[in-house]
Amino acid sequence: MMPITMATIGEANFIKKITGKDNVRQHLAELGFVVGESVTIVSSLGGNLILNVKDSRIALDKDMAMRIMI
Repeated sequence: MMPITMATIGEANFIKKITGKDNVRQHLAELGFVVGESVTIVSSLGGNLILNVKDSRIALDKDMAMRIMI
């Protein structure tokens, strides 16, 4: 398992775990980041990521992205 920030851009991965406090995990789940869901990095700029999940593009800062394990 590794954080999504280590993944290759354009490569589809599956979420294995979401770390952090309950409110952080809840917020990510509301955005579509749930265990078992496919997620792809669209682009990365200064550690901040644009991710494709459930047919949506979502921007996350590096701190939030580090909580998504693939």
